[in-house]
Amino acid sequence: MRASKSGIAATLGLAVLIALALATWAWPREGHAKPALGLFTSLPIYWKESASVGEALGDGGTRHWVREALESEHRLVLLDTLDSGELAKLDSLVMAQPRPLAPQENVALDDWVRGGGRVLLFADPLLTEHSWFAIGDRRRPQDVILLSPILRRWGLELTFDEDQADGERLVAYHSASLPERMSGRLRTVGSEGDSAQCAIESGGLVAQCGIGKGSAVVVADAALLEADRQVGPGKAALEALMLEAFVR
Repeated sequence: MRASKSGIAATLGLAVLIALALATWAWPREGHAKPALGLFTSLPIYWKESASVGEALGDGGTRHWVREALESEHRLVLLDTLDSGELAKLDSLVMAQPRPLAPQENVALDDWVRGGGRVLLFADPLLTEHSWFAIGDRRRPQDVILLSPILRRWGLELTFDEDQADGERLVAYHSASLPERMSGRLRTVGSEGDSAQCAIESGGLVAQCGIGKGSAVVVADAALLEADRQVGPGKAALEALMLEAFVR
């Protein structure tokens, strides 16, 4: 008895679907697109700190260990401004010692987080890493963080003790140790926005905030991100922060 054309077509179609499913399952993990991760920073994490554009863009030498750590699991999207249209394309964002935000950037960032965005923010009140550029040079990383409006919006205040002893210390944070040097301290204050609740951790060095549908992990120091950091312990600490910020 001859098989009908419709039966043959159905059999072939099923075979094609099975083949495609097997091919997808067997595709190497390296072939999968990495999730996008925004990076908004004044630190020389992606581009080298250099006196010339050519040297900054060059591939010579080793990449910053933080860039390597972020790119191991993510596709970095570099942001010059916090625009609502660009933020809408992202689920996660790292802000590392950013420049002061314009009023419209504060609004865009707050709206994005409350809509479900997740941010890991390093806000150092006194940056201690050496820079080749003099104070006042626009190429120099942001020495003093100026983010009071957005922190206040999220129910946080960043304080700084000018009389604290210099020198690096380690602070326990979950399963890792965070380095700090001339760091700030975070405390909760009355939130100016709805649905913002923050828990203070590690003696005030870190704040974990639920904000609307999104969240923010704020670190009151950027010593962890220094270029000469020992990669092993540094990466472990960064991964612990990213786990809290983007996974849990």
